[in-house]
Amino acid sequence: MNNEKIKLFLVDDDAVFLKLLEIEFMEHADFDIETFSTGELCIENLSHQPDVIVLDYYLDGVDRDAINGIDTLDQIKAFNPEIPVVMLSSQDKIDVAINCMHHKAFDYVVKSETAFMRLKKIITTILETQILEKQLNWYMERM
Repeated sequence: MNNEKIKLFLVDDDAVFLKLLEIEFMEHADFDIETFSTGELCIENLSHQPDVIVLDYYLDGVDRDAINGIDTLDQIKAFNPEIPVVMLSSQDKIDVAINCMHHKAFDYVVKSETAFMRLKKIITTILETQILEKQLNWYMERM
C-alpha cells in the first residue's frame, strides 16, 4: 500500500449499484477507484495493485458465461494472497457467507441500505491492520 490514495477495485455486474458505490466512496474518502462489471476484467487489471477489492458474489448479469465471484476470488488469491477481498451479495444466507470465508475473503457484506457503511468500516479496519503490520515488521527487523 502506498501513502497516496487508496487503490480500490469495485466489481459488480449491476451497473447502477456499482455507480452508486463508486459515488459513495468518492464522496467519503480519498480513493483511487477502478470499477469492473466482470471478474475477468478485474483479474486482467490486478497488475494495477489494488489495496482492497469489493467483489460481487454472482457476477453473471452482464454475461451469463462470466466467472462468478468465488472463482474470481480464487484467481485474485492465486495472483496475490495478500489482497484483501470483501465479498458483496444480495444473498443473506449464512452458507454463502461461510463459502466466501472458506475461499479466503476478508469479510462478507449483504447488499442493503447499510452496505456502504459496513464496507467503509471494513476497509478502514483493513487499512489500519496493514499499517500496524508494517509498523510491527519495521520494529521486529530492528530488534
